[in-house]
This record gives sequence, C-alpha cells and structure tokens, in this order.
Amino acid sequence: MAENELYGSALAQMMSLCSSREYCRADIVAKLENKKLQEKDIDKIIAQLEKEKFIDEERYARAFANDKFRYNDWGKIKISSQLKAKHISDRHIMVALEGIEEREYLEKIQKLLTAKRKTIKAKNQYDLYGKLFRYGQSKGFESELLYRFINSPEE
Repeated sequence: MAENELYGSALAQMMSLCSSREYCRADIVAKLENKKLQEKDIDKIIAQLEKEKFIDEERYARAFANDKFRYNDWGKIKISSQLKAKHISDRHIMVALEGIEEREYLEKIQKLLTAKRKTIKAKNQYDLYGKLFRYGQSKGFESELLYRFINSPEE
C-alpha cells in the first residue's frame, strides 16, 4: 500500500513539474531516484510521462538550445555537449541546433567578440587574438567562425 501511494504521489508530482517547464528524461529519472523509488516504478512513471507528452526529448532539446543561445550566449558546441551530457539523442540535438538561425548565430558571435574586445587588456595583437579566441571557445563557438571574426578587418 505505501509503495503504491509513493508511486502515485511521485507520478502526480512529476506531472505537475513537467507541466510547469520542460524536463528531459534524465532530469526526471534523477528526481525519481532521489525519492528512493524502485527501478520498475521509475520506468513506469517515465513511460507514462512520455506517453502523455509530459516529457518529449525533441521538444526539450529545442527549448534548451533556444534558451541557452538567446539568454546565455552559448554556441552550438557547448549546447551540443550539454545535451549529450543529459543523454539526448544525436538526432534530437541536430534538430535543435538547426533551429538556430545562421544569421542570428553569426551576429551573436560578432556582438560577443566586439564587446569582449573592448574589455581585454592585451600586450599585443597576438595576445588579444588569443584571449578573444579562448573566450569564444569557452562560449562554445566553432573555431573556424572565431578565426573569421577575430581576423576580419571590420573589427
């Protein structure tokens, strides 16, 4: 009886949680494991949440990529690695990254590097380029694009 109540309570809690914001399967599994549920109950809850579309990995990946790009200024490499850490499939990651418009992506790199350039104290041009490049990499942008923008004459 107590086990059945725990299952029902956990399912209701996860439904409520998932209706307030996007969660991936890994996030929900971690929350359920903290509740000391049995593996079979966790699997049943996850299956129920996926069946009723409370959890949708593709929808989660799209929302995650959009939010991290727009609000955290992350590049595609960092977004992809974080989604992989959450066990999101490569197919869902590709779909999510395709949702980032190329023009916006390039403008974001340009804006970030221009703003960072103003704050960097560098001994010489080589030092400046190195610091800008490392900054861009830490944000998760591709090396080729960073080289292109760092070395562009408009800057």
